[in-house]
Amino acid sequence: MKYAVVQQRTEEGFSAGCPGLPGCWSQGATEKEALQTIRAAIRQYLAAGRDSLL
Repeated sequence: MKYAVVQQRTEEGFSAGCPGLPGCWSQGATEKEALQTIRAAIRQYLAAGRDSLL
């Protein structure tokens, strides 16, 4: 499944959020790092949802 990701420059680097997953956001020093960390955050978000269903 694919999720849209929105990145924004911040004073510290970049933030990244996933509008389709409320509260799922991350940050990184570079755009690339922010994208890597939001991918990990999305995986964790989805795994937490699966775990709560068990």
